[in-house]
Amino acid sequence: MEKIIIFGNATQGLLGHFLLTHDSPYQVVAFTVDGKYIKEKELQGLPVLPFDEIESIYPPESCKMHIPVLGWAPKLREEKYHQAKAKGYELINYISSKAVTWPDLVIGDNCSIGEGSICRPFVQIGNDVLIQAGCNIGHNTVIKDHCFIASHAVLLGMVTVEPYTFIGANATIDNGVTIARECVIGAGTVIRTNTKEKEVYRANPPALLPLPSDKMMNMYFARQG
Repeated sequence: MEKIIIFGNATQGLLGHFLLTHDSPYQVVAFTVDGKYIKEKELQGLPVLPFDEIESIYPPESCKMHIPVLGWAPKLREEKYHQAKAKGYELINYISSKAVTWPDLVIGDNCSIGEGSICRPFVQIGNDVLIQAGCNIGHNTVIKDHCFIASHAVLLGMVTVEPYTFIGANATIDNGVTIARECVIGAGTVIRTNTKEKEVYRANPPALLPLPSDKMMNMYFARQG
C-alpha cells in the first residue's frame, strides 16, 4: 500500500483519514499542519507533524499527500497545494468506490469525489477540486481548478465552473450556464443564466407562517374530511 500524509488535523482531515483508510488502496501514515495549529502530537494513533518539516521526516520519495481541507477558502487550499508540490509531493485523488464515473473522465490532482456522486460522460475536472457526496455532474461539464461543490448540488449538461468557485448544497446550475471565477452559489440556489466574477447568490429565505404546526395539521385533516 502506498503511504499517504494528510494535510489537516480538524474535521476534514479526520474525514479524509476515514475515507482513505476504509475506501482506498492507500495507507495513511501521518497528519501534517502548520506548526502553530498543532494542539496534539498524535491523532487517530498517527503523528501530527509540522508542515515546514514534513519532507525531512517523510520525504516525497516515500510518501504522497492529500489536502482535503478548507473547502470554503479555496485560495488558502491552493496555497497549501502549491507548497506541497514545491516540496516534491505527488498529490493523490480520492474517488469513492460508491461514486459513478466513466472511463473518459479527465481529472487533475488533489481532487475528491464523494459517495453517491455521478459524473456523466465527457466531464473534465481540474486540479484541487472537492466534490462532496451525492452530486450530479452533467455531461460535457467543465469544473476548473480549486472549486468546491457541496453535497447534492446538480450541474446540468455543458456547465462551466471557473476557478475558486463555491457551490453550496442542493444548488442547481442550468444547462449551458457558465459560473464565473470566485463566485459563491448558496445552498438551494437555482442559477439559470451566466454569472459575473465574484458574485454571491443565495436562495430566498423560507417563509415563517403565522400559525403553529398543530393548528396547521388540524386544518389539513379537517379539509380531508
